[in-house]
Order: sequence, then structure tokens, then C-alpha cells
Amino acid sequence: AEAEFRQSFVFQTPIVLRRTVVENIAYPLLIRGQKRGEARRSAATWGERIGLATALDRPAQVLSGGERQKLALARALITEPEIVYLDEPTANLDGRSMREIEAILSDARNHGTRIVLATHNLGQARRLGTEIVFIRSGSIAEHGEANEFFKTPQTKEAAAFLAGDIVE
Repeated sequence: AEAEFRQSFVFQTPIVLRRTVVENIAYPLLIRGQKRGEARRSAATWGERIGLATALDRPAQVLSGGERQKLALARALITEPEIVYLDEPTANLDGRSMREIEAILSDARNHGTRIVLATHNLGQARRLGTEIVFIRSGSIAEHGEANEFFKTPQTKEAAAFLAGDIVE
């Protein structure tokens, strides 16, 4: 039998279903055939873990941007994926929400989930990155271990970007 590869994706603008918060988080388990009660219990646990315990029975549409992104992360992580792809997940969030999202991502990484994060935020890349892929004009311009990339970039474009210059 072919091995299942578990992955999830989180968009820059979170998608919320017209359901309660707990039902949004439980959705991936339900479509995989898990019983409703068990899925809701897991979703409630995840809701608490990400800081939405008091919002579980609220309609997801009333959540703030940061809360919606937490919901999207919980929904992505509840299936215990091997890898999570994220597209600028904190681009539209305030500092507090960004810190909370980064803490959730760090916790997931520390529990064995590989995080692939697209970001233009250098501070975030420094805080979360273990490996950097610098992409320029749709191609990989540089790839390496994060500490080395930030200390000694190998391309003039990466050095310019790290210096805060506009790289075309």
C-alpha cells in the first residue's frame, strides 16, 4: 500500500466556513470520517491550545483577523501533518497576533511538523527559520542554513535584500 503523505496549507487571508469556531477546526477530521463527538473534542482541545477557548461556540465569521488566522492554523494542524505550507500568515496582523501565531508555529515545529513559510518579513525569517530558500524572479537564488544565510549571504542580491535594499 502507498504511504499517506500528510500536509496542510494556510493562506495569507484565512478561509473560514460558515460554522462555529469548533466546527471549523473539526472539519478536516469529519471529512476524514472521524465521528462528530470525537472530532469536536479534538477541535475544542485545539481551540484551547491556540487561545480560542472562549470563542468555540461563536460563528467563525465574527472573529478578528488574528483569531481567524489562529483558527486556520488549528484546522491545518489538527490532522497532525508532516508538513504545513504557509503563505505570509502574519502579513495583515498586529504585533500581538503575529507573536501568538509564531508561538503556535514554533510549537508545531518543536513537535515534529515541518514548517514551510513564505515571508518578506526578515525578523520573522530570523525568528522562525532553520533553513532559508531565497527566491528571486521565481527562481532559487540561494539556499542554506538560516544562521549562515543571515551571517554570510552567498549572492549579492541576498546581501542587498538583507541590507534593506530594494532588489529587482
